[in-house]
Amino acid sequence: MLRDYVSQSLAKANNIMAEAYYEQESPNVLWLIERWVNGPNKSVAISEEVLLTPAKVYIVNDLEPLSKEQWRRSANRTDSSFTVMLFVDSKTGTEDSFKSIYHNAMPKFRSEAGVVTYQLSQFSADITQFVTYEKFRNEAAFQYHLTFPPIKPVISYLETNIKNPPFQNGLHKLIEFAPLKRE
Repeated sequence: MLRDYVSQSLAKANNIMAEAYYEQESPNVLWLIERWVNGPNKSVAISEEVLLTPAKVYIVNDLEPLSKEQWRRSANRTDSSFTVMLFVDSKTGTEDSFKSIYHNAMPKFRSEAGVVTYQLSQFSADITQFVTYEKFRNEAAFQYHLTFPPIKPVISYLETNIKNPPFQNGLHKLIEFAPLKRE
């Protein structure tokens, strides 16, 4: 059903991106990640009746916007790509510092050879909450990213300025199953 939904969404003119994932550590947890121009097209919908628990919906504002082409960039056929999402709940009053640190690091992150897509977004309903969307070509690229010098200020922030440490508790490794298109 999610594969069909993603295919239908991608065909809509106002869709920027749509992808479906399962969590690497909890395969029964599914993620649908979408970007739309002017909000989702209501003619494409997933019935809540088929879900075991109600879906959580996160509305975010992208802080370093990407184009439709950048969002739809994919890994190579030979890559074993995966996506990492990190949810960050900042201590009140430190959100501007977090955005500034990321603003400085973002061009470097996006230029890493193993990075396919990298985005920082802020929750619309709570300015202290953020989420990163990081798509890597493979595990080695992700491991390199964790030691990449520009990440040090980000890690330092995450170790000292979030409400519920350790920050790794907000980390989700996702495996894409739709649309699975490759370069």
